[in-house]
Amino acid sequence: MTIFPLPAFQDNYIWIIQDKDSSTIWAVDPGDADVVLNYCHEYNQTLAGILITHHHKDHTGGVSKLKQHFACHVYGPNHLTDLVTTPVFNGDQVSVFDNAFQVIATPGHTLDHLCYFCSQGPNVLFSGDTLFKGGCGRIMEGTPKQMLAAMTRIMSLPDDTLIYGTHEYTLANYRFALSLEPNNKALLHANRANQAKRANNQPTLPTKLSLEKKTNPFLRTHIKALKRKAAQQLNENPSDNSVVAFSQVRRAKDSFC
Repeated sequence: MTIFPLPAFQDNYIWIIQDKDSSTIWAVDPGDADVVLNYCHEYNQTLAGILITHHHKDHTGGVSKLKQHFACHVYGPNHLTDLVTTPVFNGDQVSVFDNAFQVIATPGHTLDHLCYFCSQGPNVLFSGDTLFKGGCGRIMEGTPKQMLAAMTRIMSLPDDTLIYGTHEYTLANYRFALSLEPNNKALLHANRANQAKRANNQPTLPTKLSLEKKTNPFLRTHIKALKRKAAQQLNENPSDNSVVAFSQVRRAKDSFC
């Protein structure tokens, strides 16, 4: 199984799953149909299936056109009745080539958000807008409690899990992370390495869960010094309540310049 990104819009990645013995591909969150169609035309590929993580248009905008063109399977949240051919729920499995992806419900960014985890070969997580390199999605429909639960669920995956988020937000995320942990050596090293990647127009994704545990503030809201810095940015007192502390870190990021 090979996974690579097709850039779309300003900072989206449409992840393509390819098998060496197949002339078909799968797409994750194809917000722009033409990006996928152009790739298929250039490389003589057929789209066999689509995975949707959540309903936002930059993740679903190309699904209808692609479905009409290829008559492909579409897996995603059950309420997307005009797009999804097979609704999936937490704990379900989706077969992509010879690989089984487990569906993990991660409400928070949106209430319908799903991630897709595969433990065959390298561990892989398509995290949509739940977890990014160095950050997490805004809480737009869910609650801090739900988003913290999503972070906790992802943290329980194997440390070598490769995480494929859908936005190139890494450097902006690192600027905020460094405001909370300016002396975090792993974070400083990762920031330098990813600045070099972006200078060469290279994607910073995927990331590895082991790195995120060392550098991502939303997986580190249990750390007292980090919580204190976030609360200071909000002119609030730090909280010992895990949900409140997570909310403070998220709100600090929302207002970070």
